[in-house]
Amino acid sequence: MLQVGFDIGGTNIKVGVVNEKMEIVASRREPFPTGEKYEKVADIMEELVREMAEELNVTVSEFQSIGIAIPGSLDPECKIILDAYNLHFHNVPMKQVMEERFPGIPVFLGNDANVAALAELHCGAFVGSKTAVLMTLGTGVGGGLILDGKMFNGGTGHGVELGHMVLQEGGERCSCGNRGCVESYCAATWLVRQGRKAVIEHPLSMIHKRANGDMKRVTAKLVVDCAKAGDYIAKDIFHLYLGYLSSAIVSICVLLGPEVIALGGGVSLAGDFLYRPLRKMVNEKSFFKGKNQVVPAKLGNDAGILGAAMLKWNAEQSK
Repeated sequence: MLQVGFDIGGTNIKVGVVNEKMEIVASRREPFPTGEKYEKVADIMEELVREMAEELNVTVSEFQSIGIAIPGSLDPECKIILDAYNLHFHNVPMKQVMEERFPGIPVFLGNDANVAALAELHCGAFVGSKTAVLMTLGTGVGGGLILDGKMFNGGTGHGVELGHMVLQEGGERCSCGNRGCVESYCAATWLVRQGRKAVIEHPLSMIHKRANGDMKRVTAKLVVDCAKAGDYIAKDIFHLYLGYLSSAIVSICVLLGPEVIALGGGVSLAGDFLYRPLRKMVNEKSFFKGKNQVVPAKLGNDAGILGAAMLKWNAEQSK
């Protein structure tokens, strides 16, 4: 039993073939072709599937399904990508497009954070939990919910968008067009923007030094690493980031009361430097003191691929 799982992001297209033991037995990664039409993306996806079939010495028809994790909202039937702002996709019939390329193989779509939460539920940080929240802190901010032990796709079937809750009225412009979204302040891109400002405004900072004065060389990891090394500018940036992130988490906890809140994405890899102060801030701000368990997601970069590969099984279980 081989399932294909795609994890589509604004930076990369990642894909893997998953067997019945939930092991990734083949994988590929390609840069996302920013600015290209969705047909070009589908062409790349088709080629990657065929490459993996050749690697595994199987025919494409032996793949039982193709699951696709998308960073955006879907129609209630999970056939059309309504809005994926980081991909510049709007009203894209991705299910149909891929099924035309692979006749006879069912194609399933899911919101990327929901799909990652599904994977964490069955083989990651949420095993044994009934209510849990996954926040992915990458190019954007995604959110996946587990309610009553099942992936929750929103009351209207569009998925959930924790990254587009409004955190600050009249705040920074978000990729969705609104202002003050959680994504505007809690994504890795916020750290990048602040780091680039530091290159200009603080030429004696470690950020400026490590970037060699080149704003294009600033990454979220560079900012975090400078904060870890004690640079006061980077520490101020990171402390402000923790304030925004903790407020977003507290708002979610007050509403849902989850047993576990797991963080995924690149920023979550900062380890105890992130989690120790974040847990302290969350507890200080929380209505329910000491009840909020904030942990790293366990599946890392594999969560999207594994969850996408589970979409066929999840659809069958939901009938």
